[in-house]
Amino acid sequence: MSTDITDAVELTGSSVAPYSPQNPAPVIEPPRARTKRTPRSSRTNFEMYGWLFMRLSGVVLVVLVLGHLLIQLVLDGGVQKVGFAFVAGRWASPFWQYWDLAMLWLAMLHGGNGLRTVINDYAEQANTRVWLKTLLFTAVAFTIVLGSLVIFTFDPNIR
Repeated sequence: MSTDITDAVELTGSSVAPYSPQNPAPVIEPPRARTKRTPRSSRTNFEMYGWLFMRLSGVVLVVLVLGHLLIQLVLDGGVQKVGFAFVAGRWASPFWQYWDLAMLWLAMLHGGNGLRTVINDYAEQANTRVWLKTLLFTAVAFTIVLGSLVIFTFDPNIR
């Protein structure tokens, strides 16, 4: 009687045949692995900087958003006071304009970078990735520009 390691393994009905030299395990290539055709110019630390930006902007966003909620909703009397006149009074101060501007920019860039990562992970075809990222970049840029214009050109005397 041979005492082989493969003899000691009992297979159930749902398991597959064990891997052996005659039946090797399949090789799983890394997704979109670099090849000789990958241009050298694309080999940068952009992903590392994106990862670092997500961590730092997340911390700053938590402080900005929690500060905003505390000041606007708790210390200033709650949601029932928020209206056109309330916003006009707040945005008369450059402090609140820049506070809201920082929240807008960081939230849009943070969210856009996160969605860019999701697109890279799940869009399988290069053409699809290009179009989705173009649409994402356009939406983020449009929202940042429009939001910044609203913050700095807000006219409380509009009729």
